[in-house]
This record gives sequence, structure tokens and C-alpha cells, in this order.
Amino acid sequence: MGFLEVPLILLFVIVIPIALIGHYATEMKKAKGLTAQDEATLDDLRRLSEKLEDRLETLERILDDEVPDWRSRRHDTL
Repeated sequence: MGFLEVPLILLFVIVIPIALIGHYATEMKKAKGLTAQDEATLDDLRRLSEKLEDRLETLERILDDEVPDWRSRRHDTL
């Protein structure tokens, strides 16, 4: 074996695999959490769903007042 073969073998067998494992372990840890943009999007979606729920409840109250038997009629047609 030549003078450079042993260090090259050690580099490819030990150093590079350890560096790759460390790099990808760090990347996976970063990817686990939500970003600030993800959290903001989720918060927007939560607020939107609450608004839609309020609108649905309002619509049901109006229908209850205007057409008292609308719920039973809807189930009859299904």
C-alpha cells in the first residue's frame, strides 16, 4: 500500500460516513418543528374555521325560526 492509500481509506470508511450521518441528523431535527410561517398559516385556518362555524350556527338559527321543520325534511330526502 502506498503512503496516501491508508489515509484515504480511513477518510472514506470512517470520516465521511460520520459526517454524512451528522449532517442528515441535523437536517431531520430542523424539519421536525413547525416554521413561523406554518404556525401563522395554522392560526389563520383556525380563525377561519371559527368564523365559518359561527356563520353556520347563525344560518341554522335563522332556518329554525323561518322553517321550523327544516331538519326533519332534510333527513327525509337523504
